[in-house]
Amino acid sequence: MRDKILLALVVPCYNEEDVLKETNYRLTSLLVEMIQEQLIQASSYILYVDDGSKDKTWEMIKDIYKQSEMVQGVKLSRNRGHQNALLAGLFTALNNCDAAISIDADLQDDIRVIKEMVSRYRQGDEIVLGVRDNRDNDSIIKRGTAEAFYKVMKKLGTNTIKDHADFRLLSNRALQELKNYNEVNLFLRGLILELGFPTSCVYYQRQSRMAGVTKYSLFRMLNLALAGITSFTIRPIRLIFIFGFIFSILSLGFAVGIAIAAICGAFIGWLPIIYITLWFLTGLILMAIGIIGEYIGRNYFETKRRPRYIIEERLIH
Repeated sequence: MRDKILLALVVPCYNEEDVLKETNYRLTSLLVEMIQEQLIQASSYILYVDDGSKDKTWEMIKDIYKQSEMVQGVKLSRNRGHQNALLAGLFTALNNCDAAISIDADLQDDIRVIKEMVSRYRQGDEIVLGVRDNRDNDSIIKRGTAEAFYKVMKKLGTNTIKDHADFRLLSNRALQELKNYNEVNLFLRGLILELGFPTSCVYYQRQSRMAGVTKYSLFRMLNLALAGITSFTIRPIRLIFIFGFIFSILSLGFAVGIAIAAICGAFIGWLPIIYITLWFLTGLILMAIGIIGEYIGRNYFETKRRPRYIIEERLIH
């Protein structure tokens, strides 16, 4: 059993002025309670990461920092996206924690299971994943797209845990190894499992958002899905070859059918056949080019080796 630990709660923020005060109250109260129960050290803290917010989020973080020794902050120079903001916080905490737990600022994830996460870590797990019990609070569209996402990822061979997002505990050892992955386009949900360290799951009921609106638009969710697919598998490219082969065989079959129809006097003319064939093949070609383009584009950004984020300001006690 590990001793009580130095814990960092990493909280990415983007335009969270409506929820930040309540979020800080709840997280601070939780840390105080865990300190009193001797689960964590008294120097444990909350690290807020401002991902280029356009509202007063950073001003609020600075005010909270001045009022509490338990709060630290990092401001990115501009909006870099949720995954990069998360990494900025985790790597900032790396040299000053035994373990870090990432959680979104809206606190839809149940903070009550954080104690269980810490307990799992103290028992020897290096990674503890927060997994939703169900998606009852989601819209029908979001439930459907999420279900499709995990099914596609599984079919394509990408290792993910269904209904796990970015609520997780990572030990210092896991963070050290994660830092060795230098990809620009990261899909953390899959990459964390690639580390191979002892991993367990805790289950919880996800709550409705306290205030504000979700920052994950349909476009961002699609981009995340593409990042997951292109980061871990080349199976889509293989599928293109397979589909191309199948369609070639089908085209040959159609050609034979047309020849037989012509011999039997039932020939309908070439124009409709040409149009249908062209539309079908054009769509197939464009889809193939798009998928290959995704891989080429992501490799293009990888070769540039640009920084994932730039930290403009730090608030560290």
